[in-house]
Amino acid sequence: MTTKIEEFFNEDIKLPSPPGVALKILEAVRQEENSFDDIAKIIMVDPALTARILKVANSSLFGLPNPVASLSQATSLIGTNALKNVALSFVIVQGFQEVPEGSLDLTLFWQRSIITAVAAETLAGAVGEKDSDIFVSGLLQDIGTLVLYLAEPDSFAALLDEQRIGNITACEVEKKRYGFDHTDVSYYLLTTWGFPEEMCKTIRRHHSEVKKDICCESAALLGIASKIATIYHGMNAAALSTDVHCTLEASYNLSPEQVTELIDIVGGKSREILELFTIDPGEIKPLSQIMQEANEELGRLNLSYAQVVLELKQSKLNADKLALELKLANDRLRDLAYRDALTGLFNHRYFKDIMESELERAARYQHPFSLILIDIDFFKKVNDTFGHHAGDQVLREVADTLVKLLRSCDIVARYGGEEFAIILPETTGCSARILSQRVRRGIEQLGVHYDTHTIQVTISCGIASCDFTNTKMTLEDFIKQSDQALYRAKGNGRNRVEM
Repeated sequence: MTTKIEEFFNEDIKLPSPPGVALKILEAVRQEENSFDDIAKIIMVDPALTARILKVANSSLFGLPNPVASLSQATSLIGTNALKNVALSFVIVQGFQEVPEGSLDLTLFWQRSIITAVAAETLAGAVGEKDSDIFVSGLLQDIGTLVLYLAEPDSFAALLDEQRIGNITACEVEKKRYGFDHTDVSYYLLTTWGFPEEMCKTIRRHHSEVKKDICCESAALLGIASKIATIYHGMNAAALSTDVHCTLEASYNLSPEQVTELIDIVGGKSREILELFTIDPGEIKPLSQIMQEANEELGRLNLSYAQVVLELKQSKLNADKLALELKLANDRLRDLAYRDALTGLFNHRYFKDIMESELERAARYQHPFSLILIDIDFFKKVNDTFGHHAGDQVLREVADTLVKLLRSCDIVARYGGEEFAIILPETTGCSARILSQRVRRGIEQLGVHYDTHTIQVTISCGIASCDFTNTKMTLEDFIKQSDQALYRAKGNGRNRVEM
């Protein structure tokens, strides 16, 4: 699995870099000879960060009896490790505020992450679990989701659609798509950044559905904390509340009243901490109010049990149908963004994106790679003689013929106007020449029927190829060389292949 994640980072995205201050703090913590003063010096370089840390130290999260006025005083009261974790939390959240707009609601993501962190810290205190890193673990446990979004922002919505329609977990959808899930990505990213190994393992296991006595205690608490966060920013609050009550009552011998009070405490603390992070807290209601509103709504229905069940079934059918229609619509929109409207082939934008990706793969593994640029000969004459509608028909039929003549692994795109491009992964120059000749002959034998006319067309092909053993070629190199070869083909009489 590690190999798959490494390939994912190598091929799809560049590994996100932690903010510089975070690196310095982690390095100072790893070097045992460093004192609190060394960490304090790093933090005090940023006055705004210092002020925020002092506000957290004075918040209800720690509940100190007297106000804290300095970092040294804060350390003596809350400890060096807690100070380090608060500082890291601020720096990382601030460092990941700029992401592409799309299907990921960044405000909601950090709302839930911060509430999870507060819930984890509060739970640990309530059950006597000594884990000084649990706040940061809660904050960063789902950072892998953010990384997956950064890797493929355009297709992230498709994962959400599949999750909703299939009524399955995010981890299941991600494993189906990538072979790993966001917890594996979080683990890989944080270990690469140099976070403590035990903390990274805890994060990796927080979604594991295993019994408390055979699971890391902190991971079990993170799982419960995540559900508490969802109560405040998600659906099915009543069902989740029942789940949290059952778990805490059975596993930690807490009374129902203690659990309700604990969840309410998390809500109160979270509002305060979210504001310190300058994240909009939204509407965080006490659990008692959430449950009361749910009960009042049920009371207003004044329907029989059978009627309620029938309406719920119908609502679910309607919701499933709507979700499926939405997914299909989203799929069509994503497809349109990369398709040429006239020919149905991939467009120039997709060509450049996939070309970059395939070139990186070929260069990494030193595999052969070829590109063919194609131009329809005397296409202007077709337009001038038969009209532009005839020209459009020629473009469509040439595109269809290219697709039929190519292998399933080849990628054909409309490069622009009457030009087409064929990307040939794992293909030597010799094989590319053979394939080009087959395509050329196929188009030569094509007769495009338009009105009462049969329009004969031919193409010229220019090939560029590289095996990446002794030579490296960029996207620009491939386009330049294949374009030069195409120019020679047209200059040498057209209806021919040059390389």
